[in-house]
Amino acid sequence: MSKIDELVFLHQVAAPCHLAVLAESIGLKTRIVKQVSELDPERDNNSFYLIAQKGAALDNKGIPLLASRLVPHVPVALYQVERDTLEAESALLLGIRGLLYADQRMDLLLTGLRKMVGDELWYDRTLISKMFRQLVKRLDGANDFSQDTVAMLQMLTGRERTIIQLVSSGARNKEIAHRLCISEHTVKAHISSIFRKTQSRNRVELLRWAQTYQSHFELCS
Repeated sequence: MSKIDELVFLHQVAAPCHLAVLAESIGLKTRIVKQVSELDPERDNNSFYLIAQKGAALDNKGIPLLASRLVPHVPVALYQVERDTLEAESALLLGIRGLLYADQRMDLLLTGLRKMVGDELWYDRTLISKMFRQLVKRLDGANDFSQDTVAMLQMLTGRERTIIQLVSSGARNKEIAHRLCISEHTVKAHISSIFRKTQSRNRVELLRWAQTYQSHFELCS
């Protein structure tokens, strides 16, 4: 992340932006913007945007719609967030850097600002721990999936993998027999073995299996 030169506050309510005053008190350069049209993410590529939840148009998760549009272009955090009106997990997954709640103490708001300007996330530790555990579990599951897939593919002979590719292309038993110079009876025997090894009950399920494991299948073919 490039160095942050300025905090840009989108503050669309009549009340003063106290958070901007706090930020200035610790030496951070700030700019308060009242209208969305005044924002320019391309120009402000070294700025950190803070979007007030209060007064903003929100999605069904309680997240300002504008934040979703800005996240791909500039770092974004939300402030003046009312508790129990926003799904913090959804905000984190969207890429929002942190949440500053309306009822938080001044010292916590300042700490949050410092952390986010320093390229850290500012969320409840319990939520961060939960998301991290989910990520680790997902990665472990992906590794198990790959190992199971490799083991399954290793059970298939070269001839069986060739037949799966022919079946996937729409070839019938007679065509497969002709192309491989084997009898239809042998083709049926191979397909029965393939059904057993891939746990498929028919050609439709075998096609689904082949599509699911296509990338792994090609590596082992």
